Amino acid sequence: MNDDALRRLVEESWTALEAEQVTGARRLRVSQLPVVVDHGPLAVAVDHDGHRHVLVPTHAHSKVRSGPDGPVLRLRKRALEDEETYQTYADLACLQKDFSDLFTELCVDVLGAAEELPEHPVKALYRVLDRWKALFRTQGMPLDPEQLAGLFGELTVLNRLLERDSSAHRVWRGPEGHRHDYSTGTTAVEVKSSTADEGRRPRIHGLDQLEAPEGGTLCLVWFRLQSTGANGPGIAFVELVERTLQLCDDEGALLALLARAGYRPADGDRYRDVRFVIGEERWYRVDPGFPGLSGRALTAAGVPVSVMDVEYTIDLSGETPSPLTPCQVSQVIHSLIQESV
Repeated sequence: MNDDALRRLVEESWTALEAEQVTGARRLRVSQLPVVVDHGPLAVAVDHDGHRHVLVPTHAHSKVRSGPDGPVLRLRKRALEDEETYQTYADLACLQKDFSDLFTELCVDVLGAAEELPEHPVKALYRVLDRWKALFRTQGMPLDPEQLAGLFGELTVLNRLLERDSSAHRVWRGPEGHRHDYSTGTTAVEVKSSTADEGRRPRIHGLDQLEAPEGGTLCLVWFRLQSTGANGPGIAFVELVERTLQLCDDEGALLALLARAGYRPADGDRYRDVRFVIGEERWYRVDPGFPGLSGRALTAAGVPVSVMDVEYTIDLSGETPSPLTPCQVSQVIHSLIQESV
């Protein structure tokens, strides 16, 4: 169905619904559309106040982005049921009638995008919303080799989380300035990457970076990366980013995090020749035997903490501390996923 046909269909459906008897304050008058995705047909609706809605079906356990939330658009998760069916939706509503014409055009875009991505219709909805936001971001300086290696390591961990939960980008806290790269409040993970050929000597930033969450656990992940160039083996940086976007259920939120980390898709050609091979990967639990300085430890030892902007290097080149086993690593990833729900 082309855009003109979709436009006529949604307008006629809304007009017909508006002519029906007004329903209760918490009810919707709903009309299903002939645009069907994996969880059923999309629909349009009108509520008690005359606001128009477009309903995108989703799984009952799926999360829906928080926002937009007025004064013009409102997005939320909504469950609808009748005597025979129960279905959850991502419910996008227009709260001002002056914007009805524009809302129709937005909905036509949503319907077309959902048809093209029927297995992830809510992700299609996000794409349309993010295009319509038309946000302009100032172009920053390109990432240097050390920053590229660091972001490569963080995205490698993020992809493993996203493979288990497509909403796991919510625990990626590093770009927001959090002291740990990944944190749920109880479990935290800090990622360190290096292209050095020898040694394992991560740089620690601050007296709180090696402090576990209160009552929780902290792990440090160490990656040794080898830069191999355009035609070398390994994983292309840009391809890793694209894979992350494919796995994530909210591309807009992830793009915002990437921008804070210094990467924007428009800059992709700058990094087209960047590839890395992961030569070594070790996960450590940051426990009392782990080398490092922290504000808590200094305070506990009776040393007043009155210094700022502390940076130092730790040496993990020896056999101790021992890295976690693959089973233990899997448990850490599982904990991050479970605690993020």
